[in-house]
Amino acid sequence: DSVMQELKQKDREERSKLVIWKHPITTLQYFLLECISKLLKASIRLREKKLTVAFFIILSIFAYQLCVTDGPHSESFRSWGKLLSWCGYWVGLGILSSVGLGTGLHTFLLYLGPHIAAVTLAAFECMSVDFPEPPYPDQIVCPDQMEDNMSIWTIIGKVRLEAFMWGAGTAIGELPPYFMARAATLSGIDPDDEDYEEAAEMFEDHPDGGNSITSRAKLAMKKLVQQVGFFGILLAASIPNPLFDLAGITCGHFLVPFWTFFGATLIGKAVIKMHIQKIFVVMTFSKHHVEMLVDWMGYLPLVGMPMQIPFKDFLQKQKENLHHKPGTHIATSESWLQWVFEKLIIAMVLYFVISIVNSMAQSYMAKKQKEARDQKTQK
Repeated sequence: DSVMQELKQKDREERSKLVIWKHPITTLQYFLLECISKLLKASIRLREKKLTVAFFIILSIFAYQLCVTDGPHSESFRSWGKLLSWCGYWVGLGILSSVGLGTGLHTFLLYLGPHIAAVTLAAFECMSVDFPEPPYPDQIVCPDQMEDNMSIWTIIGKVRLEAFMWGAGTAIGELPPYFMARAATLSGIDPDDEDYEEAAEMFEDHPDGGNSITSRAKLAMKKLVQQVGFFGILLAASIPNPLFDLAGITCGHFLVPFWTFFGATLIGKAVIKMHIQKIFVVMTFSKHHVEMLVDWMGYLPLVGMPMQIPFKDFLQKQKENLHHKPGTHIATSESWLQWVFEKLIIAMVLYFVISIVNSMAQSYMAKKQKEARDQKTQK
């Protein structure tokens, strides 16, 4: 057993070196082979569920015919389709944010946070959240009627749907570690996953949990989920928690019922945590806070004034754009702030794609290493 653990550790160290910037050809080759392997597995599963596949194909054809055929249903069907597309968009971004055991795309910082900030700035400028639809949500334009005052709760209500859907997506993205650990426990087969094996070591009784802060935090997370149950999972999901993957692995390992885990995760992430994040963004980007921040920027030595002027120009242009009527031409000129933000988005998306390529290549390499170890043990 000790020999096998040494072999696994050696394979893990070798596997960690397989990254695209060190071994580009091998990494891309293993990535493509892993993609083919997953596609073949998916096709086999689809063939096993012919009735389900046939049902969804018929349902899709029926929905398409309703969409392209004019009739009394057309307007309501299009509005429902638009709503479902909007919800699906945010659920997908939420899944991307949490899936992949820590390698997810930070879609709150890139998409949901800026959306809430834009709605907040527009709400205080327009003194209303009844933005004309269309062009909202693609473009925010001030309505003709204004309200006497604007509260943060009105703004929070405006972005509640997209925020809840994004939070639901993050909860769905936490399911793979749970199912992986649950399957490993039920089958007794080691998944040869680093995160799982690291967590499995803590499933044994180690009173100290290691000397590092990370080890102590992971042990505390494991005890919280294991001993408190539903409310422990709820607490762990309700706060910004980079170690929540461990909670999913722990729940799967100890066979916590699915709805206990997913229900607590959904409530914590989509309701409690999202309201905390929404309040923070709305309060940060409320009119007086933004103006105060831009004014304080001018007091910074050397860089204060050069930074303050572009920010003021950017905010002024955004305010002017809000008062354009739908359909009228808007003169566009890209500021350096927009340029930096766009390049930041591109860089983070590229990093996410590269991390997926590395992860899938290492997954294929892990299968080859496992086959080699099995051959050695059989000899």
